[in-house]
Amino acid sequence: MIKNLSGDFETVEYDEQKYSMLYDNVETEAYPVHWHNAVEIIMPLKNDYTVNVGGVDYNIHENDVLVIPPGELHSMPAIPGRRLIFQFDNRFLGDVSVLEPIMRGLNTPVLINSELNKELHIVAKKVMTEIHSLYRIKHEITDIKIYIHLIKLFMAMKEFRLEQHKILLDCDDATISEYTEKFGTVFQYIDENYMYDISLDELAYVAGYSKYHFSRIFRQYNSMSYLQYINARRTKAAEVLLLDPNMPVTEVAMRSGFKSLTTFNRIFKEIKHCTPTDFKKLYAMR
Repeated sequence: MIKNLSGDFETVEYDEQKYSMLYDNVETEAYPVHWHNAVEIIMPLKNDYTVNVGGVDYNIHENDVLVIPPGELHSMPAIPGRRLIFQFDNRFLGDVSVLEPIMRGLNTPVLINSELNKELHIVAKKVMTEIHSLYRIKHEITDIKIYIHLIKLFMAMKEFRLEQHKILLDCDDATISEYTEKFGTVFQYIDENYMYDISLDELAYVAGYSKYHFSRIFRQYNSMSYLQYINARRTKAAEVLLLDPNMPVTEVAMRSGFKSLTTFNRIFKEIKHCTPTDFKKLYAMR
């Protein structure tokens, strides 16, 4: 049973002095459509399991691992068995600049199994097993050890994506390294300027590519358009500003780089599955 559900928003309550929560779940119960700001990782230990994320059913076999990014609507039917359900606060990893390249890819659900990649599957299973073993150890560095294992998993996922990019873009290591460097500069530029208008011309110039080449490669490399990436960055900034009870939603929209309140409401709801006003109210209730 979800402990704290307001509408479809779940407030994740971490254990005292912890930034993660692990359920060794054996309950046969349905979980309604909900979302939260935690990353969720699920690994069935006995019987297969099904999770619907964003309207897509993910059928997870025993020892497969499903990674669900924050802000994703998901639900689970009542299925008997046993599964590990791990949730963690990803702000600490997301706010560390050196980890940004591996955390940036955490924007879509990923089902990790042997069909996807055997080596990545082995890493994912080992990480979840290690976290399960560590979780109940009451020590001041337990959370640190857990996060170290998480970083190992996300590094393996990033390396797998880079290999996939090489295949998709039909290029070699040198070209992928060039794209990684160029887009890293572009991401930094967006981080520093998301509150202003950012044109395709600007981003192409920063990357050193033509507009056509930049737009095409950006979408292939990041699995989203440059406009979608900018809107996601603006929404992330808006989330922080919405926590200020004294800041009106209109001001949040302007400071985050949205040209109008209508656009802000539409894009925020597309990404977070609730309006900025509802998001603000949810946090006011915490």
